[in-house]
Amino acid sequence: MTWIAFGVTWGTVRTITHGIRGGWLPWGNISAGGRHLHHYNIGIGTLAGVGIIAVRGDERAVGHPAVAAAYGAGTALIADEFALLLDLQDVYWTQQGRLSVDVSLGILSALGAYLTAIPFWHECARVTRHHIASAAKRNLKVPG
Repeated sequence: MTWIAFGVTWGTVRTITHGIRGGWLPWGNISAGGRHLHHYNIGIGTLAGVGIIAVRGDERAVGHPAVAAAYGAGTALIADEFALLLDLQDVYWTQQGRLSVDVSLGILSALGAYLTAIPFWHECARVTRHHIASAAKRNLKVPG
C-alpha cells in the first residue's frame, strides 16, 4: 500500500504542479499569509501524524492500510521537493530540481524491487529452515 500511495501521490503532485505552472488547471499555489506553502510541508505534517500513531502503539492503527497509504503519500510529497530541501532554494523547475525526480524514481524502484523480491526471500528462508531441520534430524553439524 505504501508503494502504491507513493507512486500515485508523486504522479499526481507532478501533474498538478505542471498544470498550475502551465495555466491549464483552474487553481494556483497554496499560500498562507502571502507565503507559498510547498507540498513538502504537507508531507512533513502527514509523516508527523503517522509518527504519532506509531508512537502511540495502537496495534489496530499501526497496521492499518490507511496508515501505510498516508506514510507513502507523505514521503512522496517530501521526496518530490528533495532538491529544494537539500539546497534550501526553490529549484523545482531548474536542472537542479531534476534531483527530486531522480530521488523519487529511485525510491519507487527500490520499493518495487523489495516488494517483488519478498517471495524470493521467503522461499530462501523456508528452504534454509528445511535444510537446517533436516541436518538436525540427521545429527549433523550445521556449518556456521
